[in-house]
This record gives sequence, C-alpha cells and structure tokens, in this order.
Amino acid sequence: MRRPVLLLVDLAAVVAFAVIGRASHAEDLAGTLLTAAPFAAGAAVGTLVGRSWRDPLSWRSGLLVWGGAVVVGLVLRAMVTGRLPLSFAIVATVALGVLLLGWRAVVRLARHAARTRVTR
Repeated sequence: MRRPVLLLVDLAAVVAFAVIGRASHAEDLAGTLLTAAPFAAGAAVGTLVGRSWRDPLSWRSGLLVWGGAVVVGLVLRAMVTGRLPLSFAIVATVALGVLLLGWRAVVRLARHAARTRVTR
C-alpha cells in the first residue's frame, strides 16, 4: 500500500468510530462528519507531530495519531458541547485505539505472513 492510502485509513477509522457511535445511540448518520471532525483534526495533529507519513505502519506513528485523536478530539468536542462525560472519554479512547492501532496490526501481520511464506 502507498503511504497516502495508509494515511487515509486513519481518517476512515475515525469516520468508522463516528458511524458506529451514532448508530449505537440510534442517531441519524447525517451528523457523522460533525461527530468525526474533532477526532479527525486530532488525528491530523498526531500525524503532523509524529511525521507519520514517513512510516505510517510503525507503532510510534499509531500511538501518536491515536493520542492526537483522543486528546485534541475530546478537547474540541468538550468545547463545542460544553461537557465531556467520563464514559464517552473512556469509550472514545478505547474504540479509537482499537481502530487506529488495529488496522496497523492487521497490515503488519499480513506483511509478515507474506514474507514468511516467500522465504519458506
């Protein structure tokens, strides 16, 4: 996969988080982009701080993107809504971690398996 595509997977993961969250609360999907926006902005901050485009599959990149998405996303969301329920912060942290680190783990495992098959 090319690096720009890999970076877009982070955006897709953040949008998936918003879609799943809104669907679980029986909210319409029309507001998905508004829900995702603060977390996408945070992921972008994490990407810039960590220069994740250099090695988007690294755990370091994943942790910085996740950290940015959570910290910046929760702060922006609290500023917009005027509140930040602890339960939402916990769920957002865990869900974004699973999504943003999970896809990296899957790709790394798939690449490792492919290399292992080739060398046997």
